[in-house]
Amino acid sequence: MTTRQKFVAGNWKMHGSLATNLGLLHAVRAGAQGLGAQVAVCVPYPYLVQAQSVLGGSNVAWGAQDVSEHAQGAYTGEVSAPMLNDFGCRYVIVGHSERRSYYGDTDDVVAAKTSAALGASLTPIVCVGETLAEREANITSQVVLRQLDAVVARIGVAALAKTVIAYEPVWAIGTGKTATSAQAQEVHALIRARVAQADAKVAAGLQILYGGSVKPGNAKELFAMPDIDGGLIGGAALVAADFIAICAAG
Repeated sequence: MTTRQKFVAGNWKMHGSLATNLGLLHAVRAGAQGLGAQVAVCVPYPYLVQAQSVLGGSNVAWGAQDVSEHAQGAYTGEVSAPMLNDFGCRYVIVGHSERRSYYGDTDDVVAAKTSAALGASLTPIVCVGETLAEREANITSQVVLRQLDAVVARIGVAALAKTVIAYEPVWAIGTGKTATSAQAQEVHALIRARVAQADAKVAAGLQILYGGSVKPGNAKELFAMPDIDGGLIGGAALVAADFIAICAAG
């Protein structure tokens, strides 16, 4: 049996300022020392240099929240994977539900962004998940597997070993609702089983994070599930004490 290290990644979304980030980054750097889990924060693009400056040399990695599928060119407003490398990023979130729903990132675009990230030696945190309507229609598995399969079709199952998957039930993001540990485990197991059909070794080592209103109070129970390898943390990542408590639960 493969022992997977727990991983907790903070997604600041569109929050922060140079002044407020400073205290948060220093507190996360200090609080993460000695923890068993891998820790990372994914910050807005303008703050990557600040994250690099404060977190450099620590055990906290940093990354971005999106990336262009293109390496360079006439794509005004976009940021490429090689640019993220310039700022020492290790991770980048791709396919977050907000990117899919607000900005039209299709399964194919998410797959292309995943490929671009891997091509620049970044670790993509690939998000999959269903809306409330899809869950109520009992098509959670179809939706999640469709999103996963699109990525695997583009990069190949072997390359999945260099990614992280994040299951985020869209109905549990920022709503205060959380999937029960059993509900989350069921989908995580589904994802791992799908990958195992193609490559059991890759599946055994694949980190699958849960993202959906994880808090200090529920993190331990969620992370205790056999196929939940940590969390992609939104709101709680903006509060240093809460974020570190979640990291410590891993």
